[in-house]
Amino acid sequence: MSESEIPSLVSLCIEAVKNELVRGDDLLPIIKELPWDLVDLLASRLPPLALEKLQTAVPFDDRDDHDFADEGLRNGRKRGRSWNFSTAWKNLVKSRWPDLGNQIEPIDWQQMYWETHLQNCLDEVAEIASLPSFDGRLGEIGISDSKLKLIGFEGCMDTSTCDYSKLYHHCQQFGYYARCLRLQNVLCSAEISHLLRDSLLQSLELRWIRSKEHIDGLCKLLNQNSESLTSLEFIHCSSDSINAICSSLPTKNVQTHGIKNFSINTSNFLETNPDSLPLGLLSFLSSGRSLYSLKLSENHLGRNSAKLIFGTLLNASSSLSILDLSDNKISGWLSELYWRSPSGPPTPLGIGKSFQSLRVLNLRGNYLNKDDADGLRYALVHIPNLEVLDMSDNPIEDDGIRSLIPYLVEASEKCFPFADLMLENCELSCHGVTYLIDTLSTLQRPLKSLSVADNDLGSQVAAALGKLLSTSIRILNVEGIGLGSSGFQELQDGITKELKLVKVNISKNRGGIETANFLSKLISMAPELVTVNAAYNLMPLKSLTTICSALQAAKGNIERLDLRGNIWDYQPGYASVLADIQCNGRPVLILSSSRTPDAPYDADP
Repeated sequence: MSESEIPSLVSLCIEAVKNELVRGDDLLPIIKELPWDLVDLLASRLPPLALEKLQTAVPFDDRDDHDFADEGLRNGRKRGRSWNFSTAWKNLVKSRWPDLGNQIEPIDWQQMYWETHLQNCLDEVAEIASLPSFDGRLGEIGISDSKLKLIGFEGCMDTSTCDYSKLYHHCQQFGYYARCLRLQNVLCSAEISHLLRDSLLQSLELRWIRSKEHIDGLCKLLNQNSESLTSLEFIHCSSDSINAICSSLPTKNVQTHGIKNFSINTSNFLETNPDSLPLGLLSFLSSGRSLYSLKLSENHLGRNSAKLIFGTLLNASSSLSILDLSDNKISGWLSELYWRSPSGPPTPLGIGKSFQSLRVLNLRGNYLNKDDADGLRYALVHIPNLEVLDMSDNPIEDDGIRSLIPYLVEASEKCFPFADLMLENCELSCHGVTYLIDTLSTLQRPLKSLSVADNDLGSQVAAALGKLLSTSIRILNVEGIGLGSSGFQELQDGITKELKLVKVNISKNRGGIETANFLSKLISMAPELVTVNAAYNLMPLKSLTTICSALQAAKGNIERLDLRGNIWDYQPGYASVLADIQCNGRPVLILSSSRTPDAPYDADP
């Protein structure tokens, strides 16, 4: 046999071994005795199902490596096998779900593969189970040939002996790997707890839970995973279902449950009484000593509901770190937090442990006005560890900003950790934002991040922004504030020293060629800059030359520069230049390949 024929023979042998592994275990005793380099070669070429069987039969992990740390070759052999199995699983994940391949390692790629595969199977089964004609068991629903082929199982014609054709076998075989799952209502029958009996669920996302059948099935599943479950999210669920499920959650002792992250999104609490919340939810909040994150977003919560939540959290002993009440209607609530005496400052109604630990407060989109901002000012003083405040999409206007500025000054003087402020679409004027930025620029501890996007500020705000850039600010969002070409020119002239910026959004400002000139200066003076969004700025084609030259000359670390939506057509001649501008093997520039008829035009009102 010639040397040229050996690789083909090896490939044929691997293909034969792969097929045998999928259909049975007869070869496993032989494979276990193979030299480790052949096992590693085999692992790198096997489909998921065969690789699963091989790794189960040849279990080498990092823990074993430490046990044999002084045994030289044996240790190297075990570490090599462990590393190659992990690499094989990582490659399978990236091949099937490219977006999941960019995870921070170390990570259990095998667990990620089978968990995601099981989720795909559950989603597919949910589509069938939601049909009016369906009347059967979830576990008996067949998995599509396309998914079976992806794990390396295909060509089984006898469905009576082909276990992998049904959902129940995928749950039985891979349910152990499930940690985080998303369940539609049709999956939440009593059967689901049996199908997932081997899972140790840590996180559950529940959608459209409304009927008693779904509630009962979920309660059983939650009790089954009471020791491991730490995150629970409801989306489009009824208040009755949330009340029943919260009431059923088991406690780890008499007074507390183990949920750390709790979220209710796009659900409606107005179905029964607009002035009250489900008692089960209030009881859940009051017993949540482990509660770290609470999100109640887009649920039609009113001011009275906000007061109930706030009062319950004040009396609780949790260490709440993140509170998100975005996209509700709680205007008027903040002004009631404090009473004002005729001769003294506002006095708090009370502060509990929960708000001493609060780091992130999201009040976006709540119809808050300047009076609410004034009430919030006094509340914030009693949240000493707050780092992030989002007041976007609230018409607080300039007066609201003036109310918050004394807190910002005090937070800086007292070395509070406050660092990120978001004021997008707050009906602010150039005068109000200039006053804010002038204050921020003189603080002992400047902000790390500021967003004033979608406020009609005009080019006159550029001078103040230039002052802010000269501080240690890391993230700046000025999308859609109307800078125009003159604003970008003034910003460019104002950069006289090296900047600390890491991320900046200057999109939708109609800056034309001056946008490119500003970017060229920015790239050369911000060595830590990683992400830039300059989309929809009416930049002409010659801007590409300016920007590419700046990127090629810079010594920075820019990973992404978004230039979509500008007024050039796709130019094949630039392809080679653009391909050369990469970071970590990925293209830096994001361009529209072509203009579509439905694409928004930047100059539209």
